Amino acid sequence: MHSAAPPDGEGLVLALDVGGTDIKVALQDSTGVFHGLRRLPTPRDRQAPGDVIVAETARLLGEYRALASGVPIRSIGLVVPGLVDETAGIGILSANLGWRDYPFSAEVRNATGLPVAFGHDVGLAGEAEMRLGAGQGLRDAVVMVIGTGIAGAVFSDGRRVHGGGFAGEIGHAPVPGGLPCACGAVGCLETVASAGAIGRRWASHTGTDNAGAREVLAAAAAGDPTACNIWDEALEALATVISQVTAVLGSEAVILGGGLSQAGPALLGPLAGIVNSRLSFHRRPRLLLSALGQDAGLAGAGMAARDLLVPA
Repeated sequence: MHSAAPPDGEGLVLALDVGGTDIKVALQDSTGVFHGLRRLPTPRDRQAPGDVIVAETARLLGEYRALASGVPIRSIGLVVPGLVDETAGIGILSANLGWRDYPFSAEVRNATGLPVAFGHDVGLAGEAEMRLGAGQGLRDAVVMVIGTGIAGAVFSDGRRVHGGGFAGEIGHAPVPGGLPCACGAVGCLETVASAGAIGRRWASHTGTDNAGAREVLAAAAAGDPTACNIWDEALEALATVISQVTAVLGSEAVILGGGLSQAGPALLGPLAGIVNSRLSFHRRPRLLLSALGQDAGLAGAGMAARDLLVPA
């Protein structure tokens, strides 16, 4: 944990980004700076998967109050994966972590006594990217996070499209060549174009256990035909969905985040070329890299918590 947070007359907020493997947590001051940023294993309980997240949030609040050295923590921002009803404060479904229709906002508020901003991890990462990052000044854009899976946040006329919690599931858009997916469908984008899928396909070919998209890209650059095929199929699938989204929404830009975005020009250059070839009269979306990177979800949680403190 970092050194104590500086005095902040507006108070601090506690931001938590819950993932399938770990929780990112930090205090955020009124200037947006994080203090005491940590990664902790995500607690699991098959019988009470939501309750353990609430208990961990309350426990961490106690730890961070000590770190804050008397500066008040005034609200909590909590973002989680899966299907989310942000208005009702409910985690509709997390296939990975196990909750269903869990009232996170109410339970965290009851456990901590603080106001709670609750939301979808990628949705609020997208909000932060649009307000503070690469999306500044844009009104029509899609933020795509490409990691173990693929998820998105869709912005139209300056507002995020919620769709009752179902909007943004870009990773489960069907594409040619898609494979059976853990969601039960066949052909989902993330079965061929997520960093996780790229690594799994390469591992199956090479017989290694810890292969990732980075190794595939390196092998493709060296001319390995299988690696080239895996990478090309991922690019084709991503271009298919980006082209479809652009045709429907007229997006100005697609902002790419997550682990695969670290490929940088090796991703953006060929992907832009394929997208451009698929479009005719359409607006050509700029392909941009996330400016907030791996902390976009945490930034979104802190931003939403801070918004609770602004008078209506």
